[in-house]
Amino acid sequence: MKDFNKKTFIIFDLDGVLFNSKKNMQVAWGATKKKFNLYVSFKKYFSKIGMPFLKILKSLGIKADIKIYQCFKDTSLKNISLIKPYSGVINFLKYLKKKKIKFSIVTSKDYKRSKFLLNKFNIKPISIHCPSKKFRGKPYPDQLLYSLKKNKIRKIDACFVGDTKIDYLAAKKANIKFIFAKYGYGENKKIYKYSISNIKQLIKFIN
Repeated sequence: MKDFNKKTFIIFDLDGVLFNSKKNMQVAWGATKKKFNLYVSFKKYFSKIGMPFLKILKSLGIKADIKIYQCFKDTSLKNISLIKPYSGVINFLKYLKKKKIKFSIVTSKDYKRSKFLLNKFNIKPISIHCPSKKFRGKPYPDQLLYSLKKNKIRKIDACFVGDTKIDYLAAKKANIKFIFAKYGYGENKKIYKYSISNIKQLIKFIN
């Protein structure tokens, strides 16, 4: 921890860090797979989580069809009640507010569903960054860098909390510290220098 300056700004990934949405994704992928006759298992789809949806389709050898994406989003939104915050998340975010530590969201989930979830659980980040035509999605650093720029934060004061190698690569390219959420969806590999087993453990990384 000697080389880790305490942070005053946290960027969170959404799925696998703040919310457990695996069951929701499984239902949405099942309906999408059935409608479009896609012969790709949920396990294989899930292994690509972290990238924008259309990028995932391409990586699976599926045409990046906006109709497929719309079906997935619609089914996900219809079953949004399946998505729950991880244990301790709500209280920890209240703690950040009390300590006046700001945070933003950088996610591969679309804005509509992201905003719905955040509103539902009264989570109020200073900014939300979702896939768009203007900024490339993870593993590119565009969204992380824009979050810093928009909120006038220095790289040295920020960290990104994610749960996949895609998140790690984005943080590395943005040149900001990465903290791996071991409780999320990614494999716990030794490449991650800093990690947490639950969100409360972030306390040791913040100012």
